[in-house]
Amino acid sequence: MASGLTERDRAKADRQSALLREAARLFADRGFAGVSLEDLGAAVGVSGPAVYRHFANKQALLGAILVRVSERLLTGGRSVVAALDDADAQLEALVRFHVDFALADADVIRVQDRELESLSDDDRHRVRRLQREYVGIWMAVLARLHPGRSESDLRVRAHACFGLINSTPHSVRGQRGVPSDSAVRSILESMARTALTV
Repeated sequence: MASGLTERDRAKADRQSALLREAARLFADRGFAGVSLEDLGAAVGVSGPAVYRHFANKQALLGAILVRVSERLLTGGRSVVAALDDADAQLEALVRFHVDFALADADVIRVQDRELESLSDDDRHRVRRLQREYVGIWMAVLARLHPGRSESDLRVRAHACFGLINSTPHSVRGQRGVPSDSAVRSILESMARTALTV
């Protein structure tokens, strides 16, 4: 096979991806402590103990969710900035990138907000380091646009922008009269750009 993966390898990778997705959904709905291994297994059609074939324990599964999303944000943020030279264009692209993430991964955001302390020490330190580096990307772009502002000012602006973007998709989900994802995306991008450039 060209990919080097067997059917069994692909099936295992698919099951692992399903576990990560369903675990994020369950942790977001019930909290980390409120979800058992049996719940996780049932969500993907296996027994609770079968989860151990993919992750050492429930905490390792939580760590995989939050470390991977932090790595994905950092890699994506770096790619966005590297593809453009103009600071205005970089900021616009970063906002679009983060809004896309928030709309696609509202469950993961909710888990990150509530369950960071449930991680192992190693995973928690790794997530925080990755998050600091991601914030640093935004701060560097903002510093080019606002060279007179202090580092602490830029950090507050970046975090405030994340708060605006991250909180909205989950808080409006399932409510009556909520605009479509495309309309929510447009609103969030406009508000974020305004907040960051005012």
